Amino acid sequence: MPKSYMLEKPWVLPKEHPMRSIVLGKVVVNMAVGESGERLMKAAMVLEEITGQKPSFRKAKRTIKEFGIKRGENIACIVTLRGEKALKFLEKVLPVIDYKIKESGVDKRGNICFGIKEHIHLPGVKYDPTVGIFGFDVCISLERPGFRVARRKRRKSSIGKNHFVTREEAIEFLEKVLGVAVIKTTRR
Repeated sequence: MPKSYMLEKPWVLPKEHPMRSIVLGKVVVNMAVGESGERLMKAAMVLEEITGQKPSFRKAKRTIKEFGIKRGENIACIVTLRGEKALKFLEKVLPVIDYKIKESGVDKRGNICFGIKEHIHLPGVKYDPTVGIFGFDVCISLERPGFRVARRKRRKSSIGKNHFVTREEAIEFLEKVLGVAVIKTTRR
């Protein structure tokens, strides 16, 4: 990758070799309501307002009588953001958690997950009593150039284990590119 590419895309952590650089692949925002109907539609409306993109719905995998969930019923809504939209969304969400993420929220493949308890904490969002308050999960996927070979339809191929983003590299990306402090957690 030429140097100009690195300057155009602020979500790239440049490395010594262009194929070893780390790129913000996508940001997935998930709002699980646990029931279909009016409450799920309100959650979808809130998610669309927050992200600026129309959400898709997710169905229940099995029936759980205790919670009143039937198999195949819509119970959640989800939005996938890429590129500039993903970066702008992270700029809105990270101040809510004070730019701090627990180390346990980073997995060994370079994925980072955290939750927001109330959507009204986001800047520019006001409380509406007719809608209510919803929490949501944010999952950030980091990847290297060349990950497309695993997703393409024609001549799909696997990615070698050395090309995956490690936990340490994901933490470095969080600290250098996004300015997030990773809090060490002690296990009991």
